[in-house]
Amino acid sequence: MEYRLLGRTGLKVSRLCFGTMSFGGDADEAASAAMYAAGRERGINFFDCANAYSKGRAEEVLGRLMAHERDELIVTTKCFNPMGPDVNATGANRRHIARAVEASLRRLGTDRIDVLFMHRWDDTVPLEETMRALEDLVRAGKVLYLGASNYAAWQIAKGLGIAEHRGWARLDVIQPMYSLVKRQAESEILPLARAEGLGVITYSPVGGGLLSGKYGPDARPGAGRIVTNPEYTARYGEDWVLETAGRFTALARERGHHPVTLAVAWAARHPDVTCPIIGARNAEQLAPSLAALDIDMTPELRAEISALSRAPPPATDRLEETL
Repeated sequence: MEYRLLGRTGLKVSRLCFGTMSFGGDADEAASAAMYAAGRERGINFFDCANAYSKGRAEEVLGRLMAHERDELIVTTKCFNPMGPDVNATGANRRHIARAVEASLRRLGTDRIDVLFMHRWDDTVPLEETMRALEDLVRAGKVLYLGASNYAAWQIAKGLGIAEHRGWARLDVIQPMYSLVKRQAESEILPLARAEGLGVITYSPVGGGLLSGKYGPDARPGAGRIVTNPEYTARYGEDWVLETAGRFTALARERGHHPVTLAVAWAARHPDVTCPIIGARNAEQLAPSLAALDIDMTPELRAEISALSRAPPPATDRLEETL
């Protein structure tokens, strides 16, 4: 396993991050344990979680699985999303963040969270309040490093500015969506990460299953998140996305690779990405993602794959600068 520095933290993390969204939900305890073991066998030491995954059950399952080797792992979790019916059981305000972290620590069975992500942006709370609440957790030793998931580049930059001005703990890690069919992060988020020395762990490298080999202009399975989940249908429902998926699947088969393997390897090869997050419902489904570790993703192969999809316009929309 190749280990990479996570931004400026000094932490060394595996080339792939294991996402536990299925733990306690689509994957029961036995399936979760099998996937955890498969990841550890390949040298993965980086596990991503969130309090909202299966309403806390994912953290509980991960906590039990990692209990015997906690100090060998880098573990993340997130807060923001609703954790109950109460009107205040959500958000990026001081009260919810403090309560959410205490609950996550109990479920994970640990005394600290290595990286705490704000799961989403909260436009009802001044960012200064959020950053101060996070600073207090760092000072208390309950959180070691801070991160932001699903933030726009300007929101990340604002958070960095507040931390710098106040002398508070900065955002050190970001978690944007990134795949062959979702490349918007290339415009501003990844350049910002490079300029500020941020660690980047990207999610959905297989596009919610779109790049698994099952989708194309004339191919759509009867089940799957893109078919049954309106959120995923809206995210990946455009015609060009399905056309890209079809061309990508053909190229992967021509090269003798599972499409999932090639999709993960493509995302991992971006120079500003520390590691993509992989996940699955069972060990068999996980295997192609782990196989990305064995792919020689040369610049030429990555360019060939990239040419299959739409590159996002530059941040200034000066298209002539891309020529």
